[in-house]
Amino acid sequence: MDTEIHPPLAGSCHCGAVRLTLPFAPTTATSCNCTLCRRVGGIWAYFDYGAVTIDGHPEYTESYLWGDRTLKTIRCKNCGIVTHWEPIEAVAGARHGVNLRNFEPAFLDTVAVRHLDGADTWEFLD
Repeated sequence: MDTEIHPPLAGSCHCGAVRLTLPFAPTTATSCNCTLCRRVGGIWAYFDYGAVTIDGHPEYTESYLWGDRTLKTIRCKNCGIVTHWEPIEAVAGARHGVNLRNFEPAFLDTVAVRHLDGADTWEFLD
């Protein structure tokens, strides 16, 4: 009998209107200190664009464009929680980031979080 607890690959915004299901459990994620990420407090895991199932998007979401305008940050219209970001153009090789803060804390504990200096050098600090 398998007694190991497997973290669920499903998460949601605070109110549950936007639900995310990952295609697999990431092993690493990024915590960035750029002007946007430090305010959002996101821990980002990256996936091929379209690989993550996102229910409630776009009907319950709105987006924010900033900087070089290559991606949009998505949040729930109801509770305001940032769920993910996605590229403006879905070209071959595009990816999107999922905010792992929308998943159970035990799931996030299984992921190695790297710290990126997005405020200055764009280099990893670890």
